[in-house]
Amino acid sequence: MAKIISIVNQKGGVGKTTTAVNLSAAVGALGKRVLLVDIDPQGNSTSGYGISKRNVGVTSYDMLINSVPASEVVIKTRFSNVDIIPSNINLAGVELEIADMEHRESLLKKAIAKIAGHYEYLFFDCPPSLGLITLNALTASGSFIVPIQCEFYALEGLSQLMAAVRKIKLLFNPLIELEGVLLTMYDGRLNLTQQVVAEVKSFFPGKVYPVVIPRNVRLSEAPGFGEPVIYYDRDSRGAQAYMELASDFIGETAESSLPYNRKERTANG
Repeated sequence: MAKIISIVNQKGGVGKTTTAVNLSAAVGALGKRVLLVDIDPQGNSTSGYGISKRNVGVTSYDMLINSVPASEVVIKTRFSNVDIIPSNINLAGVELEIADMEHRESLLKKAIAKIAGHYEYLFFDCPPSLGLITLNALTASGSFIVPIQCEFYALEGLSQLMAAVRKIKLLFNPLIELEGVLLTMYDGRLNLTQQVVAEVKSFFPGKVYPVVIPRNVRLSEAPGFGEPVIYYDRDSRGAQAYMELASDFIGETAESSLPYNRKERTANG
């Protein structure tokens, strides 16, 4: 059975989807079978893997609402060991559709149950909210990762997230635990960054990953080419950081695991 992890923060712009795309790709590059489930109506994880949100046939919406089997929604990506369940704007109204359903918090858990055993790691890219979609993800997960941007209001709203998790743990999923906190958009030259790091470590003692994700142009460019950063530019600081994070996450060395650069592949045909 897969280890199932939600990547969650109700605050937008913190590197949640960037982490979902690049951590899943890096874990795949380390030889692990990975499924990324895009349950954000923006569908940015989907496009981050080079899949057109407009042209996908069935999506996570159909899996949740129309009872389409997850196995029929999975798309095999062109990147090593990574499959994806795509999303698009159709998912935007799903919370209204499931609001009155019985066991509405367990729809996602039920939907992925039959395919979870085909993978070693399963990641949910959650929307930037604490609504029913995120509730479903946390109910289905064994743990969750919280990306936090190194900025002044870094911890704003996180007490709400942790309170929500405690309630979910009590009512729906007693096994869920905090996997780790990931500091993103890190710039060590700024005094503010050091203050934020200290504050986050105080708020989440012993749970902050030693690897930080730097501000990096290649990380910003890669989605435009529909590639995780380790395929777009393996030598970039962003690629190296996510490979280190993946190595830490699965407890194995990332040495000699980086794929070819996009430019190198193009030049070599």
